[in-house]
Amino acid sequence: MSKATILVVEDDPSVRNLITTTLKMYGYGFLTAGNGQSAIMQAASHNPDVIFLDLGLPDMDGVDVIRRVREWSELPIIVISARSEETDKIEALDAGADDYLTKPFSVEELLARLRVSLRRLALLKKAGEPCPTFINGGLVIDFPAETVTLDGRELHLTPIEYKLISLLAKNEGKVLTYPYITKAIWGESAESEMASLRVFMATLRKKLEDKEGSQKFIQTHIGIGYRMLKVEGTGAGREDG
Repeated sequence: MSKATILVVEDDPSVRNLITTTLKMYGYGFLTAGNGQSAIMQAASHNPDVIFLDLGLPDMDGVDVIRRVREWSELPIIVISARSEETDKIEALDAGADDYLTKPFSVEELLARLRVSLRRLALLKKAGEPCPTFINGGLVIDFPAETVTLDGRELHLTPIEYKLISLLAKNEGKVLTYPYITKAIWGESAESEMASLRVFMATLRKKLEDKEGSQKFIQTHIGIGYRMLKVEGTGAGREDG
């Protein structure tokens, strides 16, 4: 089975060559674009599976590319940028990016982020009835029954905690920003909800800790948001919609 095709949007030839050489080595197809306008045209005409996007492009800001693509497509966009400020990351993620990798980066981490995006894409494209159950390591969420179990033991979650874990599970591998989460849970992204989010996330994490502390499900991106991690060696299902 042929692997995915990645659109690499990068104006620095050395970085672009590093990424495309890595993709070729691991059997992925790729397209390249050196500026924003070319990236938008390539995305529209070739419909790649994932976009690797630099923000510092010569003709337009990469965040504007994200917004343009999001007008018609939900294909995964992984930002690869030298901008390391939290405000830059938040702006890109809120514009619609699925992930953010800061330069310099290791090719191992790049490939890992790609695999996560492709798993999410496969779930979105999966035909037939949506899977009513999410499975990640010992964590099982039964969406119709609104129950959560860990290693066979049912967790007693508050309604807010259940909403939080469901939101993270349905966006597995994707960094969700604080404003995105608070708006999804409480209907607004006011600063006053930030303290509540931290409290509920802390209590949820305590309930998710297994006895050995070996399964880590939720990753904090300080100053940005949270991500549901994939526990290796397990399958996962998700209800879409």
